Amino acid sequence: MLANETVQQFKASLRGALVQPGDPIYDAARTIYNGMIDKRPALIAQCRDAADVISAVNFARQQKLDIAIRSGGHHGAGLCLVDNGLVIDLSPMKGIRVDPQAKTVRVQAGCTWGDVDHATHAFGMATPSGIVSTTGVGGLTLGGGFGNLTRTYGLTIDNLLEADVVLADGTFVTANEKMNPDLFWALRGGGGNFGVVISFLFRLQPVNTIYGGPMFWELKDAGKVMRYWRDFITEAPEHINAYFGYHTIAPVDMFPKEHHLKRMGMMMWCITGDSSQAEAAVRPFRSLATPAIDFVGPLPFPAMQGILDGLMPSGMQWYWNADFFTRLTDEAIEIHLKHFDQSPTVLSGMHLYPVNGAAHRPGRNDTAWNYRDVNFAQVIVGVDTDPANKEKITTWSKAYWQAMHSHSAGGAYINMMMDEGQERVQAAYRDNYPRLLEIKKKYDPLNLFHVNQNIKPAG
Repeated sequence: MLANETVQQFKASLRGALVQPGDPIYDAARTIYNGMIDKRPALIAQCRDAADVISAVNFARQQKLDIAIRSGGHHGAGLCLVDNGLVIDLSPMKGIRVDPQAKTVRVQAGCTWGDVDHATHAFGMATPSGIVSTTGVGGLTLGGGFGNLTRTYGLTIDNLLEADVVLADGTFVTANEKMNPDLFWALRGGGGNFGVVISFLFRLQPVNTIYGGPMFWELKDAGKVMRYWRDFITEAPEHINAYFGYHTIAPVDMFPKEHHLKRMGMMMWCITGDSSQAEAAVRPFRSLATPAIDFVGPLPFPAMQGILDGLMPSGMQWYWNADFFTRLTDEAIEIHLKHFDQSPTVLSGMHLYPVNGAAHRPGRNDTAWNYRDVNFAQVIVGVDTDPANKEKITTWSKAYWQAMHSHSAGGAYINMMMDEGQERVQAAYRDNYPRLLEIKKKYDPLNLFHVNQNIKPAG
């Protein structure tokens, strides 16, 4: 229990709001993307600037409070919230500045990728990110960040030039290749373990109108298409991005009624080359098996990034499992077909993202994110609107993942993990883990930042 006077002093030190249980906005302030998560923080500091973050870190350390750091609030396991502790909520920090001459963008940690894409698209540029525009910049970046531009321009961390960080002792530092390079290395995949990152400087890439969107095939054709995609995408030119997935067609107006509630295979294209090159790349897939639904064509890049937003609104029940794969065998494809055909709800599904091409250029030890030798990242999601189906979607997702895991490269991806324990956290970093332990000891020796996929200090 915190003395009221202590809380009031802390409140007075902030330019942003301090939200407490009983406040009219408390429930809204503790609501995140995954409706399965229901945590009750003691305090939520809605920070507006670096000074607020410094004050919040110092207060939590002095009062021995657990700290959770919230950016976009998309973390599957809900590690952007904490029961009875302090949430450092960065969502009010929305500043973005594009430098078109330097081809960079400086982004505060409260931004979503939709905010960034809107700002950079005016200049005909973008930074690689994920596949849902409401995802927060902070969480996706610090875990690695792959999505619709990975083969062309690498992971989000491969385009990160600099970060401003508030450390556990309340000091403010900048991390880049020259200043605090060990911290900069760790931030590129090591999550929120080393401090509160309050702004990012990204390299921008030339992206304007792309050729993309989803294509769906009847399940009877999906295995054939998936095998063809598997061989194609590991050798395709790097301007071609296309991930494969399994989805049930939602009964919404954007899809033809005759396909509602059908289970289908899907490819989501994002091609940055000219339209003639793009048409040539897609043509063999249209010939291999006629798509049941074909929405592929020219799109502004921000529209591509928001194409799934309407199907994935905040507040649904989510359970995620993820793995990496070097190879995708015919046997593994049959397992996908079997388990997806048992999907328990309309919104549950699977995506396989290619993480080759430009993502293979850095070495395994060049960033904390270690999986430079794999070709695919898999995520299985049990999703539903009804909390009564929590156990059903969780059980299905776990069983599907377990059936595929023996075919995987092992390991884990912290951005798509639930609360899976320390062995899985260690597996996420493979031979980079010992170095991360030492960097954690240097920058956060008391493990103040432990409400995350935690890297414990070397002891």
